[in-house]
Amino acid sequence: MSSRLANSRYGSIVERVKSEIQQKIWRPGERVPSVREMSKAHGVSVMTVLKAYEYLESEGWIHAKAKTGYFVSPHFNRLPSPDVSIPQRVNRSININKHVFDVLRACKQPDVMPFGSAFPDPNLFPLQQLGRIFSQSCKGLPANSGLVDLPPGSLELRRVLAQRYLREGVPVSLDDIVITSGAMESLGLSLAAVTQPGDTVLIESPVFYGALQTIERLRLTAIELPTDPYSGVSIKELEAALSDKSVKACWLMSKFQNPLGASLSLTKKKAVYELLAKNDVPLIEDDVYAELYFGKEKPAPIKSLDDRGLILHCSSFSKCLAPGFRVGWVAAGRYAKQIEELQFMSTLSVGVPNQYALAQYVQHGGYDNHLRQLRRTLMQRLKQMRQAIVAAFPDGTQVTQPSGGYFLWVELPNQRVDTSQVLSIVLQIHQISIAPGTLFSSDARYRHCLRINGSYAWSEKTEQALLVLAEFLRQQCLEQ
Repeated sequence: MSSRLANSRYGSIVERVKSEIQQKIWRPGERVPSVREMSKAHGVSVMTVLKAYEYLESEGWIHAKAKTGYFVSPHFNRLPSPDVSIPQRVNRSININKHVFDVLRACKQPDVMPFGSAFPDPNLFPLQQLGRIFSQSCKGLPANSGLVDLPPGSLELRRVLAQRYLREGVPVSLDDIVITSGAMESLGLSLAAVTQPGDTVLIESPVFYGALQTIERLRLTAIELPTDPYSGVSIKELEAALSDKSVKACWLMSKFQNPLGASLSLTKKKAVYELLAKNDVPLIEDDVYAELYFGKEKPAPIKSLDDRGLILHCSSFSKCLAPGFRVGWVAAGRYAKQIEELQFMSTLSVGVPNQYALAQYVQHGGYDNHLRQLRRTLMQRLKQMRQAIVAAFPDGTQVTQPSGGYFLWVELPNQRVDTSQVLSIVLQIHQISIAPGTLFSSDARYRHCLRINGSYAWSEKTEQALLVLAEFLRQQCLEQ
């Protein structure tokens, strides 16, 4: 939710109804208070409540029935909080790199159905237009560009990014931004800037496997926090974990979390920031799916609340425009100079033509029009994929319904099913990839879960592959 929406009267109604649904005060299929009841109860106009209900409906929380009112959408019956263990209060080392490498290498095979891919369908991107702009940028590059565009990166691209931050109400200056080789470099450099080997990092559970890989590479330890598939990380457990004095950083996604798709409400974002600020613990905010929201307004990052320079806000163009360009950034605030120095010692700089081309496209190439079309397409495709999973997968399967991004988190009814073994078989026999749940934790607690990429166009081939996968999973649930 944008800061403008959050500070409005109807924004407070939106947050209140979301919270009540999450607390199961209003259950799926139940009627929420009428527009007039809500107006009277909270002293706001009927139009304010209508605006709030329209927003909630656009995000899938409620739906209208003619002449009867608004009702909680039935999908909230499908998935309770995932089965997560109590966070480890003893620091835990990470050893997952080989498993991630093996899985991702297997999924790169040609002609594989990419349900396990981490990237959206490449056909969604304006590749020809980007190619033309790239060619023009190469011809017009200044002779000294390889020197002047060393860290922190292209002035023009940083200026474009700063403008977009400011338009969204996030106070970021040019000097805060460092251009990186994709989001993974921005995240890795950020974590390295605020930790030393042996320190502890707080992470979500399940968590993006890139976080686990980075923690392992930097010889850190982790505490995994329970994360609700709709409302995000547990504030209670975050507060408890911060009592561990070895905690030096927190890494989380505030919206459309990978793999769950969870998003924090504004209230939760404030709670996260206040707890971290109280303990002087920096936050690495992984916001690579920021532009892939399905609602009417872009949700604000936790960075928008940052008045102490504690948040290193990381994002990239890889998930919304140009995966192959490998251009990301971090709005690092007080840590920007440290990140520049670390980048000098590792990758040195990002490809200069890529930076120039993206700056030109964002300014003059119709970037926002592209994003609007991309969001519409992803929302439709994800909805279609989810419906197919609900219809075909084993009875008792639970599946998320995120309000952005392109991933679905699927929890099978039989916890003895090992989806890493499922991947090995369906990949070899049927050329179907999945992202097994074992990628998303430091142990095997999510082995009966899988992540599905729903960004690809629905076709007969896609449908057949999903039905084959569903049948295999049904057999596994019966046999285990």
